Amino acid sequence: MVLHHVSSSRDLGSFSIHVVKGRWSMFFACVLIMSLSGAGYIFALYSGEIKKTLGYDQTTLNLVSTFKDLGGTVGIMSGLINEVSPPWVALLLGAAMSFSGYFMIWLPVTGKITKPPVWQMCLFIFIGANSQTFANTGALVTCVNNFPEGRGAVLGLLKGFVGLSGAIISQLYHAFYGHDTKSLILFIGWLPAVVSILFLPIVRVLKVVRQGNDLKTLYNFLYISLLLAGFLMSIIIAQHKFQFSKTEYVATTSIIVTLLLSPIVIVFREELTLWRKNQDLGTRNININVNHEDITNVPKTTPSEKEVSCWRTAFTPPERGEDFTILQALFNMDMFLLFLTTAFGVGGVLTAIDNLSQIGESLGYKKTTISTFVSLVSIWNYLGRVGAGFLSETLLVKYKFPRPLMLTMVLCIACIGHLLIALGVSNGLYLSSVIMGFCNGAQWPLIFAIISEICGLKYFSTLLNWGAGAIPIGTYILNVVVAGRFYDEEAERQMRVKGMVRKGGEDLTCIGVKCYKTSFFIITAATIFACVLSLVLVIRTRKFYRGDIYKKFRDAHNNGAVM
Repeated sequence: MVLHHVSSSRDLGSFSIHVVKGRWSMFFACVLIMSLSGAGYIFALYSGEIKKTLGYDQTTLNLVSTFKDLGGTVGIMSGLINEVSPPWVALLLGAAMSFSGYFMIWLPVTGKITKPPVWQMCLFIFIGANSQTFANTGALVTCVNNFPEGRGAVLGLLKGFVGLSGAIISQLYHAFYGHDTKSLILFIGWLPAVVSILFLPIVRVLKVVRQGNDLKTLYNFLYISLLLAGFLMSIIIAQHKFQFSKTEYVATTSIIVTLLLSPIVIVFREELTLWRKNQDLGTRNININVNHEDITNVPKTTPSEKEVSCWRTAFTPPERGEDFTILQALFNMDMFLLFLTTAFGVGGVLTAIDNLSQIGESLGYKKTTISTFVSLVSIWNYLGRVGAGFLSETLLVKYKFPRPLMLTMVLCIACIGHLLIALGVSNGLYLSSVIMGFCNGAQWPLIFAIISEICGLKYFSTLLNWGAGAIPIGTYILNVVVAGRFYDEEAERQMRVKGMVRKGGEDLTCIGVKCYKTSFFIITAATIFACVLSLVLVIRTRKFYRGDIYKKFRDAHNNGAVM
């Protein structure tokens, strides 16, 4: 028992306060928040319900999906709010938006209110999905600031749990509601909101003294997450072969929740070690110690620093790795290349993920199989995130392997998944789902880490969300203009061949390889273009990544400065 060294009630009280204010407790809270914040990745599970009950064609459904992606990625507002307020503000606003947005979608789908105009549905799903950016900003950005030298591992872990969240939410939903997809819409609104509100007091920026075992502890979190991912994968396979009852869903979900909460043992162990060390140093009665000092309300800039961040310096950025102002980053060529790479790279992958249900239907897969594809995407999304996060961190530190080059490699792999869909390879959607999930997951920690490395951490909460804002541009072009349009044209052609005429309010259904063939050839070309842009970024930053990008953090620690 980790608490066997806590002997007296006074010690227990001191240790309890220490744990609540601890850096690892904060990280664990962020893990739980992130593990339920990926509702955008299970759109395929309830998109068919929206399409059927509201009578949408595929272009209209893809428009709604694009606004979902727009909300899930455009977080400039959450970033700016986080610049001037503590993280709990962003988390609270995100909780309110999550419930209100999905609640307003649930109402017309269940027939409790009349069918709203399409623009209102787009607004509702934008609000609901935009809550994810507030969770990202409040939790993820805070952790990167608290673990600056392990940002790749931290980003990989936290974004990995976001990737797992689709499978986690799906299992919880089946345990609560069976197969009622209408209830799923309300479920993804209230559950993340409750969890975020529960941990509001814990998530905050801390003054941190470097600890030698940080990366080792993060690996312990990784091992538990791998165990969770493995269990999720096994029950997904079992559910594909056997029909689970609600009781069986409840049993498996209980194991998932246990695994999700098990890192608390790591938290208590690490915090107990730090607490005892502080006692040995004579700081036993200090509740807020040097390792866990809250700096949430410390101003991030002085008035003189703010004066520097003006249009006159927008085109004279500092050296890579130093703190850019927001305007300097916006007009920086490295960031522009990364922005376009993100737009067409992630945009193409998200188009595939958002259309999985319709792609599976058009290629003749069963409805239960389509649910398996969604779960596969979620699992491999996780593996891509933690794999890219930890591997890129290790390769960068040991071999100076640049993160932009790893991003280029991931984009090349994504092209294979797009071609499998375009060619309609027999059973190819299984492999394509794995590739799409992995590549989508791997891109996120790489993109966010590159932004933090090139432009610094000072305005990371805003710049992170600016970078993610590229995705809706790509998804609108590739999802609505390309995939949605070609799908509807082919569906209407098939109706004309059968001598049928579409009635008003009737959804459009397309069957066959041709439904997405042209679209995904175009998406493949767009992804290749993103590969070329990423390669240009590799060439531009090769000298920077050959250096020691974490040197300034070690120097700051050695000089007694606050990181």
